[in-house]
Amino acid sequence: MTDTDEAAPAGRGQEAAPLLEVRDLRVEFRTRDGVAQAVNGVSYRVAAGQTLAVLGESGSGKSVTAQAVMGILDSPPGFVTGGEVLFQGRDLLTLGREERRKVRGAKMAMIFQDALSSLNPVLSVGAQLGEMFQVHEGMSRKEARGRSIDLMERVGIPAARARVNDYPHQFSGGMRQRIMIAMALALAPDLIIADEPTTALDVTVQAQVMDLLAELQREYRMGLILITHDLGVVADVADTIAVMYAGRIVETAPVHRLYKAPAHPYTRGLLESIPRLDHKGRELYAIKGLPPNLTAIPPGCPFNPRCPLARDICVTDRPPLYDVGPGRTSACHFWKETLDGAR
Repeated sequence: MTDTDEAAPAGRGQEAAPLLEVRDLRVEFRTRDGVAQAVNGVSYRVAAGQTLAVLGESGSGKSVTAQAVMGILDSPPGFVTGGEVLFQGRDLLTLGREERRKVRGAKMAMIFQDALSSLNPVLSVGAQLGEMFQVHEGMSRKEARGRSIDLMERVGIPAARARVNDYPHQFSGGMRQRIMIAMALALAPDLIIADEPTTALDVTVQAQVMDLLAELQREYRMGLILITHDLGVVADVADTIAVMYAGRIVETAPVHRLYKAPAHPYTRGLLESIPRLDHKGRELYAIKGLPPNLTAIPPGCPFNPRCPLARDICVTDRPPLYDVGPGRTSACHFWKETLDGAR
């Protein structure tokens, strides 16, 4: 199928079993103000050595999806109400608490966006790294300390042997994020989920952290899910991009095809919002309106109140994910018009 072929609902011609496959995942939060539908049928796949970037505005469901995959969703108020999370062919949602805990860290790990609040302020970084080796691999404290130093050196922390007993507040933001990456790598997992790993870092440090993640992924051949709202940080590291809106994936595509010609108006709006040097002096573009209240998602296409292409069908009929080209899907009734306009 070419990008101009007639689209059909996605799902035909499935590939071999991936490292991780999320199928029709649904998560809701039961609050005093009502039930918030945070994740509404999310499906994606990640292979060994592949990087999937999950993009979208704050509140689109990116982090909640990752927390459900990892099994760290706060419940209550959050509840997984449907779907499957197949990791190496096993549905994680059917595992007991102890079995799930054995998967975390050893098989899949997560890098959180706020390193300072994620690290224990009263324990040295060496103690926090070493604890993983002591608990999971039965190492002595001395052995664990040595492995911790090795890891700190591997992620580029200068004078690691001298700093292994330092506390989180004694490191810069970029160095703390490197420690978080070291913790994620400690047990050589097959999959890492990085949730906004460059938040609050300056541009130079962002680039260093992303280069480090890409280098480590190639070395260990890990699957990597990169969660972000910043399209600028994923262009050179992602293989595939999944764009989320109102708890649903609205477009997936190989990274360069998506940047060249998006097939969903929301993706197009996100790309047009990126500051460009050749647009110096022009007013920055912004998508009009706000994301919907997840306790009252509008009927039809959730993006229709903000969409410049919205028509009557968009208000009444929710679009499925259409196959719109090789490895590409779009949840838009007018995907072809959007794709042609982008070209």
